Amino acid sequence: MAFFALSRIQPLALLSATDLAAGYDRLLEENRHLRRAVTSHAVIDQAIGAVVTLGQIAPEEAWRALRDVSQRTNVKLRTVAEHVLGYVQGGTLPEPERLELAKAIVRYRRCGGQPAPLGDDLPAPAGDAGEGGGAAAPTGHRPGPARPASAGERGTAEPRR
Repeated sequence: MAFFALSRIQPLALLSATDLAAGYDRLLEENRHLRRAVTSHAVIDQAIGAVVTLGQIAPEEAWRALRDVSQRTNVKLRTVAEHVLGYVQGGTLPEPERLELAKAIVRYRRCGGQPAPLGDDLPAPAGDAGEGGGAAAPTGHRPGPARPASAGERGTAEPRR
């Protein structure tokens, strides 16, 4: 005995039991992918918050910093986010990711209109507070807070390049 059902996409086409089973399997796989995407999104959002706090930069800039670290180290964004979350909870951050995160924080502080006393290539060494209050250091120290913008500096960001 054959079983047939109507297709939602093509109302005039009949679907066999085999077609229905294949559709069911496809939907199960899609459901797994969506669940993974929702979980990844939550992890990435938490890491954005951590980078906002670490680097004293805007959430949009923190997102760009994470994306840059992922692209420059060839590590998936979700993995970078997991590493950053582990780092802010007292763990370690892999050296390439730590260096790229420090550079990205410096880059995006500069884009946000805050002064960037650090060089283009390397973050300030540990203990060098400088004008900016100390960014991530290449010696394993966590990125420090930036100098808060004064009332006169807020909203005077330079145009993006």
